[in-house]
Amino acid sequence: MNLNETPVRTSKNFNINNIKIEDINIPEIIEEFNNVYIIKESENIEISSDTKNTELTYGLGNYWTNLVNEKSNCKLKIIAQDKKENKNQINFNLNEEDRTLFENIEIELKENSKSTIILKYETENNEEYLHNGIIKVLAKENSELNIIIVNLINMNSNNFLAIENILEKNAQVNYTIIDFGGKNSITNYYSNLIGEKADNNLNTIYLGIEKQLFDLNYIAELRGEKSNINIDVQGALKDISRKHFKGTIDFKKGCKKATGNENEACMLLSDTAKSIALPMLLCSEEEVEGNHSSSAGKIGEKELFYIMSRGFELKEAMKLMVRARFNKILENIKDEELREQILNEIDERLD
Repeated sequence: MNLNETPVRTSKNFNINNIKIEDINIPEIIEEFNNVYIIKESENIEISSDTKNTELTYGLGNYWTNLVNEKSNCKLKIIAQDKKENKNQINFNLNEEDRTLFENIEIELKENSKSTIILKYETENNEEYLHNGIIKVLAKENSELNIIIVNLINMNSNNFLAIENILEKNAQVNYTIIDFGGKNSITNYYSNLIGEKADNNLNTIYLGIEKQLFDLNYIAELRGEKSNINIDVQGALKDISRKHFKGTIDFKKGCKKATGNENEACMLLSDTAKSIALPMLLCSEEEVEGNHSSSAGKIGEKELFYIMSRGFELKEAMKLMVRARFNKILENIKDEELREQILNEIDERLD
């Protein structure tokens, strides 16, 4: 099936307008997902299961959105209303009892509220599991959300995720996405910056090994005056892994003096890894500033030689260079235990 369509069609020769996935086993009956753990730091944040069916502007496609609406087995509605920042973590663990996760998450930031939310996805063994989720965020005036998404599911499972954000006046939403898991990891990210001075920062790292496929479709529409979007994607590919990056910044009528920047860089760790990127800027307003860049290349031989001349073996030198590439984004994760888990995962994947 085809999914994760680009908002604007490009030449078929680029082979990036959508992604085709085959052999996805979707159970007819999906039991309630019980292996979810919520760690709350503050009582001033509400977490319930009172979610509604959702419509997405883009998403992965109607089929995958309807699956969540019709078969969701984990519903979370999170409402933050405290001016003091609070950190809350939700862990989803797929195992033999909970093999399929279709979650519907709604996050609402009340006016002037501030919150950090960590969503971590893991598997307990190497069996085949399926994750298909929707995260929908409403950030009201003067609110601030820091959201960290960590995908560490195994290499035999599939990961599908659709994210949609609405940012009102002076709202700030910061995403840090660690995308490592799944034989197929498909993400659609959409932000609608409707408010004046709305600010959205999206930082992603991905690390592909073996036959992994990453398809990242990031879309931002700026409507508010002086609104801003920053997209920074840093990745590395090993073996015969593949990555498609589609980044679209669309300056809509009314967003005067808005700014948008997107940067995607891929480090190729083998001759057979493949990286395709499509950064796009669309504009129907004057007095805006947009920038985009994309690059892919092998690790520099001079840099490798320099590190190895200091006594490091090839694998260790590669690990150091990948860590250095990812370090700026990993600094957004203040939880030392979580950051150390991610660093250990990087080392294991590069061994």
